[in-house]
This record gives sequence, structure tokens and C-alpha cells, in this order.
Amino acid sequence: MSEALVILCTCPDETVAESLARGLVSARLAACVNVLPRIRSIYRWQAMIEDDFEVLLVIKTTRSGFSGVEQWLDTHHPYEVPEIVALPASPVAAPYLAWLEESVIPNAKA
Repeated sequence: MSEALVILCTCPDETVAESLARGLVSARLAACVNVLPRIRSIYRWQAMIEDDFEVLLVIKTTRSGFSGVEQWLDTHHPYEVPEIVALPASPVAAPYLAWLEESVIPNAKA
């Protein structure tokens, strides 16, 4: 059995978020992507403190699928430096993990 990962990624708006979510699932790089609208992000960018509303993607994949997700987001995300933060998910219910492993093809090409 592989390890499940949850990847966090912010987007500028719901249109971009939906496009990225559908693309990741269609490419079989993620089993599921939750789109959480209108989060508030306060962050430092180019020596300035920014305060923006964004949309958060919660991407479920496997550890072996991480590099594919990272590469895909680097190519398709509009941000110069997209947030790609992976957190190990453990423990995970066996039936969910089995579905996740079945749904993700780690070396899939989009």
C-alpha cells in the first residue's frame, strides 16, 4: 500500500481553481480535489505584505503521484510561484486508500 498525500494549492479565483481541479482529476494525477472558495490569504510577496481572497484546492493523491501533480501545477497554474504544500495523510481508512490508489496513475501525462 502506498501513502496518501493531501496537497494544498491556492488559486486566484474559482474559474482557475475549477480548471486546475478538473485537469488534475482528468489526468489521473489526483483522485479528488476539493475547491474551497473565498479564503483570505495574508502573505509576503516581493517585499510587500499582501492581503487577498483566494480559492484553496485540497488535492488528494499518493506519495508516488506527488511529482506528477507538482509538474502539472507548475505548467498550468497562473501564479509565478504556486503554493504546492504536501502533507502526509496517516492513518487513512483502508477502503478510501484503496480507491485513492486505484484512481491515481503516478506517471500519467496530461
